[in-house]
Amino acid sequence: MGMINEFKAFAVRGNVIDMAVGIIVGAAFTKIVSSFVADVVTPPLGLLIGGVDFSDLSVVLKQAVGDTPAVTLSYGSFLQTVFDFIIVAFAIFLAVKGINSLKRKEAEAPSAPPAPSKEEVLLTEIRDALRAQNRPQI
Repeated sequence: MGMINEFKAFAVRGNVIDMAVGIIVGAAFTKIVSSFVADVVTPPLGLLIGGVDFSDLSVVLKQAVGDTPAVTLSYGSFLQTVFDFIIVAFAIFLAVKGINSLKRKEAEAPSAPPAPSKEEVLLTEIRDALRAQNRPQI
């Protein structure tokens, strides 16, 4: 029974819940990023580099014989995946940089001065009372 209670305490702890929410939101965000890269970033980039696709590059290690398929080293597919990763990483970098600049502007915005502490209020009242006592009576 102790192990079940220990697991319940572990599972409902704030960090585990936060992590689960982060993973779920991250999975949903992955779809947004993938669509952004595939539908917005890649087409203009493809125009710039002339529609280069490395996924067909490979080296035949052993020719096909009869029903046995050829053994190939598909390094082009790997290169294409690396380039796709670089594009996604750069897009995320730009998004995070934009969000950070917005946060920086928000942090730099002037805010109201902090309220005085109880000690400062009390000292101000004492100062004002002493001034009132020391004023000459007319």
